[in-house]
Amino acid sequence: MKKALIIGGSRGLGLGLVGEHLRRGWHVTATVRGEAPELEQLRKEAPERLVIERIDISRPADVEALAMRLRGQAFDLLFLNAGIMAGRGTALVDVPDEDIVSIFMTNAISPVRVADQLLDVAGKGATLAFMSSILGSVSTNGDGRAELYRASKAALNSLILSFRARHADRTDLTILAMHPGVVRTAMGGPGAPLDIPTSVKGVADTLEKRTGTGGVAFVDYRNEVIAW
Repeated sequence: MKKALIIGGSRGLGLGLVGEHLRRGWHVTATVRGEAPELEQLRKEAPERLVIERIDISRPADVEALAMRLRGQAFDLLFLNAGIMAGRGTALVDVPDEDIVSIFMTNAISPVRVADQLLDVAGKGATLAFMSSILGSVSTNGDGRAELYRASKAALNSLILSFRARHADRTDLTILAMHPGVVRTAMGGPGAPLDIPTSVKGVADTLEKRTGTGGVAFVDYRNEVIAW
């Protein structure tokens, strides 16, 4: 049975990814920061295939403790799902410093730190996927909208490339920056073109197609390559 570790599985796309992989017969370990009633419901439906761990990814000690609890396991997929929005529609000069720190720590720094701390549980030929966004593409930035969020995802993409370089010895790994599409979530808004089931099915299909290809790629939920 394939095993997935999904960091950030309490709601939205993360919850959707947990459900999609359970439907595909996977064993899933999902992390949450607080209460997650919808995830608990999934555990009732698949008690032998869903484990819930509570951590705050901004606290390295929490992640280190999780790594200790997972020691000896080998996951086929590690999915680092993190993302918040701040400063939307606000001039950068007017965004409080604490919001800038928060969005970069949550969207860029913490996911890569977590990947470093949990690398030992990535099994042979595993896929490591980071929830990115097409807005993180520097070369396609033609309108400048959501500039702080965009910059945080561009920073994540840069750190993903650095992560690949730092772990060049793990040639077996496939590392992906994943754009899930523009989805009707709290972040994407009610007018977004995609619903969660469509997005997560596409993401899971793409993960399966990309597994074992090695290297690093920036792709969307349709497995189409995005320019960095």
